[in-house]
Parts: sequence; structure tokens; C-alpha cells
Amino acid sequence: MQRLLASYRAIPASATVRLAKPTSNLFRARAKTTSKGLDVSGLTGVVAVDPDARTADVAGMCTYEDLVAATLPYGLAPLVVPQLKTITLGGAVTGLGIESTSFRNGLPHESVLEMDILTGTGDVVTVSRDLCSDLFEAFPNSYGTLGYSVRLKIELESVKPFVALRHLRFHSVEDLVTAMDRIIETGGHDGVPVDYLDGVLFSADESYLTLGFQTSAPGTVSDYTGQQIYYRSIQHPDGEKHDRLTVHDYLWRWDTDWFWCSRAFGAQDPRIRRLWPRRYRRSSFYWKLIGYDQRFNIADRIEKRNGRPPLERVVQDIEVPIERCAEFLGWFLDNVPIEPIWLCPLRLRDEGNWPLYPIRPHHTYVNVGFWSSVPVGPTDGYTNKMIEEKVSKLDGHKSLYSDAYYSPDDFDELYGGETYKTVKKTYDPDSRLLDLYAKAVQRR
Repeated sequence: MQRLLASYRAIPASATVRLAKPTSNLFRARAKTTSKGLDVSGLTGVVAVDPDARTADVAGMCTYEDLVAATLPYGLAPLVVPQLKTITLGGAVTGLGIESTSFRNGLPHESVLEMDILTGTGDVVTVSRDLCSDLFEAFPNSYGTLGYSVRLKIELESVKPFVALRHLRFHSVEDLVTAMDRIIETGGHDGVPVDYLDGVLFSADESYLTLGFQTSAPGTVSDYTGQQIYYRSIQHPDGEKHDRLTVHDYLWRWDTDWFWCSRAFGAQDPRIRRLWPRRYRRSSFYWKLIGYDQRFNIADRIEKRNGRPPLERVVQDIEVPIERCAEFLGWFLDNVPIEPIWLCPLRLRDEGNWPLYPIRPHHTYVNVGFWSSVPVGPTDGYTNKMIEEKVSKLDGHKSLYSDAYYSPDDFDELYGGETYKTVKKTYDPDSRLLDLYAKAVQRR
């Protein structure tokens, strides 16, 4: 804590306060700065786990990889564990996170009991639903523009050692959405409670829901950290396919191949995969490769050499109400040449007020994730803008971890507007931190 505060005081009053951290899961361009960032090197661990109360006190920059490693020995896990190991707890709360428990546990910030937040004034403020509730409620989706979490106390849930999987095949998007809705409304499938739920869409006539069931029964488990690739294991001709993983490997099933994005680096070619060190089969290493591409424009140079136009990056997660999901997916398949697509349903746990990402309580939404690139269009950000417009028409939102193109008025309407400005003025009156629109859209 003292290093953090000392680094804050060392930043000139005229400079914007930013984090100095070695990893990121953001895909937004970021302006270079000569000023030093906040020293968060002392905020990376788990402070304590209380197995009786099923809570954990966690430093804000602790990764979910380290958090899960501390809780699983107690048979406990965070209520929502985002898919990638280097996502931090503080990042998932201020930037939103989601996973296959979100249909029953909501989003990561809903399991936060209290937080210590370093605000733009240099003060550390303790917030909860009852203490400084304006900052507590506005913090999710603020992306560090209202402050940085120093410590978070979160709820945990009991987990069993294994997860039994059932991959259900569908031949139409409409049938998949109908089945997803039924599982969420009933909480189960074939009379058995479902613990985890997500899906993958490969094409209009090939899509899957994966249902996870916690179990203590011993048995053979699969390993997708080696030569086998998890998302390919989902595919089958018809009906359903069964599989089993340890709960640890289930939580990190997407990290080994960064969902399916490792194919861009050749890591899914069997000849290359055999030589690819296991320790480098993880999202954090692929992210470094992306960084080299962005720095040296490698992909665009390859496209130019092959006589093809440069590429527009389309790396987004959006949410639409479940009743509009099939419509969005049909439109997307007709207009955006990206596959596969990840599907993850979510439903808020309670009626909490989260003004910077306002979705209706007691209502199911579906997160749609697509991460690739397409040929550039006639204008800058053409495909991304087209997606933003469609999502807004369907009463949806999109996450702000990647490129955004909203006008100031549209952005205010979607992401907090006057509520954000009021909280910003209270806890960052001198604008030491970036404004959310400047950070998410103007990319300063």
C-alpha cells in the first residue's frame, strides 16, 4: 500500500494517473506516456481465505490464476471465474467479466462485499452497498476512471473436484436459444441441476451448448493442455457427447488456446503443436505475440505482400436480451465473416443498481464473443461500427475492453451518463484519472 501511495504522489499533478502493470487483457490502443504509472507490485496476492464464511480478501491486482490456486484447496472458487488466467480480480470488477456460471451467479462485481479503492484524490476509500454506495455501484465498467481497487472482499462458492460435461448439438440457432432459455428458467436439464452453461456457434447449422455438472465421482478425465484442443472436442455429428474434466482444468479450459485464437499463430497445427512448449500454451503468451503484431504491423504486411487489403480488428463481446439473440446471430453470420462465436448467458443475481452497465434484473442476456479480423471496409472501423449500431437496435450493450466508436451522446446514454459524471466529480474532482469516454473511445 505504501509503495502505491508513494507512486501516486510521485506523479506530477499535470500528468494523468495510470497503472504500471506487466500484463493486460485490453485490446484498445493506448497513447504512450512518459510519466511513471502507479506501482501496484505489492497488490498481487490473496490476503486471506475464510473457508467457514466462504469469503476471500484479495489484492486488486491478484490474477484469477493465483486466486483459484488459493481457494481450490478449500473446495471453494469465486462465483464467476473469467476465462483467462491473467485477468485480475480488480480488472474483472472494473471492466466486467463473465463465464459459464453467469447464468446463475451474474457478473463478478455482484459477489463483491466491499472494496478499498484508490480514488483520483489519492485517498483510499472503503466502499460497499452501504458505505459510499455511489462509488460502489458506479465502479463496475468504469475501467479505472473512478479509481483502482486496492483490496476486494468477495463471496466464494463450494465446488466439487470434477465437472461432467454434456455437449448438445443443434442444427439451428433458434433451437439452441430455445434450449438455453429453458435450462436457465428451470435451472436444470433432464431433471439434473446445471452448474455451468455456455455454447459455441460454428455455423448456422452447427452449434453447441455445453452443460457442466459438478461431481465428486472419480473417473477418467480429459486433458486439453497438451495435443488435444478443447473447442474441437465439442464438435460431433448429432445428439450429445460426454466428457469429464477436473474442476481446475474446466475453469481454465479456454486459456490453453485462448478459446480458438491460438490457430492464428499456428499453435493448432499438429506438427507445430508437438514442438510448442506447454508453458507457452496460454493466453498470456499469445497476448505477447499480439503485442508484437501491433507494434510492427506484421499481419497487415503479410496481407499486403499477398495482394490483399489490410485488416480491421473485430475483437468484441456484446450482450443482447435472449429474445433478440437469434436475430443478432443470424445478422452476424450474414454480415461478418468470423467463426467460431462464443455464447455465454448471464442474469443478474439481484436488483442491484449498476448504472455504468444497465441491464434489466430478472432477465436473461446472452454474451456473444467474436475475436478475429476482417478486410477493411470503406471507412475507419466500418464493421465495428456496424456491429455497435445493430447491438443498440436490439437493446444490447458491448464491453469496452476493445475498440469503440460511439458518439459522446450515444455513449452517455449507454454507459452511465450524468450518474457517471456526478460520481466522477465527487471522487476525482481534478480529473487526475482519464474520463471513461476518452479512455474507451478516444483511446487517450
